[in-house]
Amino acid sequence: MSQQKVVLAYSGGLDTACILKTLIQQGHEVIAYVANVGQLEDFDDIERRALATGASQVFVEDLRREFVTDFIWPAIAGKAVYEHRYLLGTALARPVIAKRHVEVARKVGASAVAHGATGKGNDQVRFELAFAALAPDLDIIAPWKDPKFLARFQGRRDLLAFAAEHDIPVEATAEKPYSSDENLMHRSYEAGLLEDPDIAPPADMFKLTRALDDTPDTPDTLVIRFKDACPIEVQHSSMGMSISDPIELLSYLNDVGGRHGIGRIDIVENRFVGIKSRGVYETPGGTILHAALRDLEGIAMDREVRRLRDMLSPRFAEIIYNGFWFSPEMDFIEAAFRKSSELIDGEVRLSLFKGNVMIEGRSSPSSLYDPDLSSMDVAGGYDQEDAQGFIRINALRLSAHRLIVQQTGDDDEID
Repeated sequence: MSQQKVVLAYSGGLDTACILKTLIQQGHEVIAYVANVGQLEDFDDIERRALATGASQVFVEDLRREFVTDFIWPAIAGKAVYEHRYLLGTALARPVIAKRHVEVARKVGASAVAHGATGKGNDQVRFELAFAALAPDLDIIAPWKDPKFLARFQGRRDLLAFAAEHDIPVEATAEKPYSSDENLMHRSYEAGLLEDPDIAPPADMFKLTRALDDTPDTPDTLVIRFKDACPIEVQHSSMGMSISDPIELLSYLNDVGGRHGIGRIDIVENRFVGIKSRGVYETPGGTILHAALRDLEGIAMDREVRRLRDMLSPRFAEIIYNGFWFSPEMDFIEAAFRKSSELIDGEVRLSLFKGNVMIEGRSSPSSLYDPDLSSMDVAGGYDQEDAQGFIRINALRLSAHRLIVQQTGDDDEID
């Protein structure tokens, strides 16, 4: 490969530090790109280490607001839940990271982008599909799929030895019992001891959520307000607190939800590359928002619109999980979901207690709920005699089916 100007997605961890040095040894000029999506890191220290390792420039990009408003909020509005349980915290961060990666590459005139994702995981797919959609002219360097790199680095021990040999400043010293990834949406854990799906996660592993035994014995009651299915305010009336900034809103829900042990899941999921993997996730704020918005939809979303949205939601989650955020199918489904989210306005009152999100009430200026029409005490404009014809018409096909079954003799005995 000819020498190139390369923008490397750099975390400061052992893998990307060694990749940075390796690319420089190959004669490339390497610009380090660090994405801040809400992980608790010392970004000044990461920048210093990248420069010390040989990066010609370092871009530390704060993507938190865009991550929340343009990726997390639409995913929650669209009921994106992969395989009925995973709220997609890692998958949602990848397209915003890749998007800025390409923007940095364009800014510095790079001809290639590089990443440190492994050849077994989902992230390699998510990054590279995004690059293909946004900048198909850029070369992609993926060392963990390069035979020479794989022959040189058999594992963590080889990486540590390489770092020591070349005075690469890294914090890693020993094998971790698991790997983790954190952003504003969640914290994930996988690999290591978690690769045995029958071993319980160690109690001290969790960072965002408390064990139920350690949660408060009194609930916290919140009011969450939505506009077009996007959260716009959280109130904790007993504390006299109100938050409307998107980053602060989600961070607060993570804090208070985590304090009550909300949002832990432990699953075996299907990676896009065809491998089953065990993942443990903490998503307190996202879990609260999903519960609140689903409840508000009950009063403010049309029945048939909700039914169609729910039919598309599993596919929406797959599109995100598999890395197709920048795709024609995503453009189509996002447009549909934006329409379905119109007028999903109002507030939901809920309590958080011992791992549970308990809905206590809801109201909406665009409510479709008519208390008189629903009442069993007043007619409210509903003529109950009309129900007789309604039932008769809906029963026609059932009666016809029963007759056919009886005529063919294929009739199971009914007790």
